Amino acid sequence: MSGPILQISDVSCYYGAMRAVNGVSLEVLKGEIVAIIGANGSGKSTLMKSVAGLIRPESGRIKFEGEDISGVPAHRIIYKGISYVPEGRRLFANLSVRENLELGAFGERDRRLVNERIASVFELFPILKERERQLARTMSGGEQQMCAIGRGLMSAPKLLMLDELSLGLMPSLVEKVLESVVEINKKGVTVLLVEQMVQEALEIASRGYVIQVGRIVRDGAADELLNSDEVRKAYMGM
Repeated sequence: MSGPILQISDVSCYYGAMRAVNGVSLEVLKGEIVAIIGANGSGKSTLMKSVAGLIRPESGRIKFEGEDISGVPAHRIIYKGISYVPEGRRLFANLSVRENLELGAFGERDRRLVNERIASVFELFPILKERERQLARTMSGGEQQMCAIGRGLMSAPKLLMLDELSLGLMPSLVEKVLESVVEINKKGVTVLLVEQMVQEALEIASRGYVIQVGRIVRDGAADELLNSDEVRKAYMGM
């Protein structure tokens, strides 16, 4: 690992009329998996959306590879090497798996590269190869999540941001999806993960941040957070 690929410094932003993120600072080093954990409504997704260019920060700075991207619109963020897989998957329901994947590479004009990336997604998720011509809405929740991650990879990101992967999935599928995140990371993609399933997220992460009511209240190595009585009591029911 080397220096920070993402630096968030004292960022505050609103979600509607409510200030959902309040003075948050964190960093993600190149090559890491970093987990942001917290309860529903704590500001996790709003923070991710601000990095993805979907919400403009009220104050503070967001830097990617040393460049200030605060307020850069979403379509330009993708070209800088950041891909965001939103909560709830947000696939194009009436398009096929392959068509959804192709849309993830909308900025790539080299057809050969697009096909190579699709092949790489199919290698990671073999079931998607079997479902290649199937409409996204007819697939199971787990298959849809795999397709959403695959679409996120189609822009060849340096940083992949994953928002609530476990939402609506059976525990066995959550484990499978998180294993794929580890494989993606091994191929050189830095990962920022927002997840309510705290134990599962911290088990694959190198570091984590705990967010409560829009503020970071704790951070550290993933194993330290896993073994923290405070974290275990608040988020794991232990």
